[in-house]
Amino acid sequence: MEKTTVKKQNPFSRLLHSQMMIPLVALLLLLGFNLLMDPAFFKITLGTNSAGNPVLSGNLISALNNGSELAILAIGMTLVTAASGGQDISVGATIAISGSAMLRILCGTESSPSTLAAPIILGFLVAVLVGMLCGLFNGILVATFKIQPMIATLILYTAGRSIAAWINNNQLPIVPGSTFTYFGGFIPGIPIPTPFLIAVLCFIITALVLKFTNLGLYTQAVGINENAAKLNGLKPVFIKILSFVILGVCVAVAALIKCSRTSTINYSVVAQNIEMDAILAVALGGNSLGGGKFNIWASVVAAYVIQLLTTTLYKFKVSSDALPAYKAVVVILLIVFSAPVVKEKMAEIGKKVRKPAKEVG
Repeated sequence: MEKTTVKKQNPFSRLLHSQMMIPLVALLLLLGFNLLMDPAFFKITLGTNSAGNPVLSGNLISALNNGSELAILAIGMTLVTAASGGQDISVGATIAISGSAMLRILCGTESSPSTLAAPIILGFLVAVLVGMLCGLFNGILVATFKIQPMIATLILYTAGRSIAAWINNNQLPIVPGSTFTYFGGFIPGIPIPTPFLIAVLCFIITALVLKFTNLGLYTQAVGINENAAKLNGLKPVFIKILSFVILGVCVAVAALIKCSRTSTINYSVVAQNIEMDAILAVALGGNSLGGGKFNIWASVVAAYVIQLLTTTLYKFKVSSDALPAYKAVVVILLIVFSAPVVKEKMAEIGKKVRKPAKEVG
């Protein structure tokens, strides 16, 4: 009897062929650049804020803090992309809608009340409900009416901020008290930014859902081959709509953080262009923008890489108007390296490198 030998890949080889490789390499390149240009970039200090509470500060803390909304959105955007083979470009506008609805509950009919009109938890639940309804609307257009996702979500992208302004009669409500600011700032006695803690909680919930349910498997099956998934008893319409609803929940959490940072909302600029960063995070995470197999954690890491890039550019005095140009370079590199021709050439080079090593052995 002939013995069959199974080659086991070492951890480095597995990482090399993993989706995590792309965002990790990007992260290492950014960290290496900052280390060479200015080692003080990595300095983290423990100080106090205006309220006298201990807080951590530094460029890395800023990246973790400001990138948390994007990382949360990357979870939902990855599922939508995997299931529908398209992207939701309305998340910035739906953040405005959810945030406006939340502030309407917290402030009531007054724009600057002296006390909260309702508990914060109630306002957040309303934001979640509104976010889910927006996701449901988009999901029905995509799954039931077979409209391409980018076209379907263009409706809320165009009208969303006007709807948000209409909810509060074009006023900018200001939430009274300091408690609401904790969600976008620091909880007294905890020096770690609250947005990052909220993001970690979202990651844990996502990990548990993926571990104990078949959501990930079903989403991939629908994205790879919808007809085959239907023949195997799955309901592609339901799964696609569910992915948009989950993104709606992520939008509501991001809206809570965004509104909490300023205790108000500016309908025209809140979360402006964040949908493009969320899509970029999915792409930088090595996920196919045409749907199918996905890795949420690669998207999450990529989201923080994008924010680290933004923090780095601000550190070196790059104008905010120029940021899209730098991100465009990242997009171009992603498109080039993901092109089939480039992948084939890379595979050929890899074979040539391994072949002499085997001959020597």
